[in-house]
Amino acid sequence: MTYDQVASISQIVALLFFIGLFAAVLLYAFWPGNKKSFEEAAKLPLEGDPEPKKEKDD
Repeated sequence: MTYDQVASISQIVALLFFIGLFAAVLLYAFWPGNKKSFEEAAKLPLEGDPEPKKEKDD
């Protein structure tokens, strides 16, 4: 096997790996069961900040 053959095969394998990874991320993002957790996470920035703790005066 020459260097060019190894480089070509590794490029194809990496391309297929990243296509599979992209498809897995899309499936995870659009899976109906994850909708509730994504909606809750989207509302987090809109919730009010907790009141700061007051320091005791001695």
